[in-house]
Amino acid sequence: MHGELPEYFNVAAHFLETPAVLHPERLAIVGEPREVTYGELSALANRAGNALRSNGVSRGDRVLIVLPDSAEFVAAFFGAAKIGAVAVPVNPFARSADYFHYLENSEPRTAIIHSNALAEFLPASGVRPQMPIVIVGEEKINSTAVSFAKWNSWTAAASEQLAAENTSPQDPAFMLYTSGSGGTPKAAVHHHADMAVASVNFAQGILELRAEDVTFSASKLFFAYGLGNGMYFPLSVGARTTLNPEKTKVERVIEIVARDRPTLFFAVPTLYAAILQEANGGRSAIDFSSVRKCVSAGETLPAEIFNAWKRQFGIEILDGIGSTEMLHIFISSVPGKCKPGSCGFPVPGYEVKIVDDQGELLRDGEIGNLWVRGASAFAEYWRIPELTARTKHGDWVATGDKFFCDSHGYYHYCGRADDMLKVAGMWVSPVEVENTLLGHPRVAEAAVVGATDERGLAYSVAHVVLRGNVHGSEGLAAEICAHVGARLVSYKVPREVRFCSELPKTVTGKIQRFKLRGNARE
Repeated sequence: MHGELPEYFNVAAHFLETPAVLHPERLAIVGEPREVTYGELSALANRAGNALRSNGVSRGDRVLIVLPDSAEFVAAFFGAAKIGAVAVPVNPFARSADYFHYLENSEPRTAIIHSNALAEFLPASGVRPQMPIVIVGEEKINSTAVSFAKWNSWTAAASEQLAAENTSPQDPAFMLYTSGSGGTPKAAVHHHADMAVASVNFAQGILELRAEDVTFSASKLFFAYGLGNGMYFPLSVGARTTLNPEKTKVERVIEIVARDRPTLFFAVPTLYAAILQEANGGRSAIDFSSVRKCVSAGETLPAEIFNAWKRQFGIEILDGIGSTEMLHIFISSVPGKCKPGSCGFPVPGYEVKIVDDQGELLRDGEIGNLWVRGASAFAEYWRIPELTARTKHGDWVATGDKFFCDSHGYYHYCGRADDMLKVAGMWVSPVEVENTLLGHPRVAEAAVVGATDERGLAYSVAHVVLRGNVHGSEGLAAEICAHVGARLVSYKVPREVRFCSELPKTVTGKIQRFKLRGNARE
């Protein structure tokens, strides 16, 4: 894909300026809270770019974006990229400690923040005391410690004419922080070309996205998966997107699907499970009749959820795996060829291989380390050269995921490398055990981690959330273990079941097994 791009390529000109010239009156954003056309969105991004320049932002400077899904997010992101700056979107629902890390690590020249995030953001803002802050929203600021501007007046004072900076396809355009399922978030630096590559490979190649589509992503724009689903995928074909600025709640998602009638729906397995629970509870009629494709990523999709969703709504969920480092999905199920429990085949434009710890290829059926290469790969981890060197092997990116490929060419996710267990000298995939646990009628959620007994021997512990969030018992724990034992070989059966009210998760819905491992050692 890079070879097809011109010498000068700017991601904002490609995704916003060009479609705004071709169809300025076409809707880009269906809601919320209001409709926005391609022409309006492009003009707002141009104003944001000019206003950033007035704040002293220049080529290569970072712009921290702390905004919910909204037209302002899209405009801030592309406004920064258009002037050659680097957009750094982060979670607008984060805590002060997170913002301290983002500010200290990315050293932004300016920050654009929603007023709802200020209570958590301001205590961390001392890290960059001279940094101008732009506030989106209505809240009044009573702090003299920071200088700030209001988004509406800040953009209104700027011109809506802005020529794109002469960036190359290989220049940095944005940084995305990993979701922290394995610890402290680190930033992956991406090029101007990368969104165009991912759009062609996945959105157009697998999803067959077209101009008449409406996308709705329950996963947020600050997250690599949501950024494609809700922003640059629909923009790449002149389609429409529905944005939800609120935290993801199942009832709200159901309302938006009924109201805006999206044709493509994107979520994580946890949300698919929650929607099924609502449907089975019969509390409300759930209408997914407008949706032609459902996509899942962020965590492996259990076969139980795939099958239940197909029974309930008559739609296959296309399970895929992507990463912040590769920007979006690079292995995906294919419509009509879905195999429950598998995430399908390599997406056209990407190559994958499964290797041992020495980088040697493994045979079909053997669990090993997944490596991937493709033109949307990240440039580097921001200011962590040693980790970049460990992760990038020439063109190949070591994903940190354990996989195997079956004899029919389907790829199966076994867990993060750090999550894999060795029990009685044999590899155990926590994902396989968790999927089996989810087949028990009383189990709503499960996470399996390793522990060590007093003799130093490894064993597995299952952390289980029960349906209805009722309390467990020794008898039920034994019944759950027997359920697993009837379906898997003995060394894969958890030695212990611990009942809990909820599992620790990242804001993007991934289980933070490292926190459970800490508990298991106590």
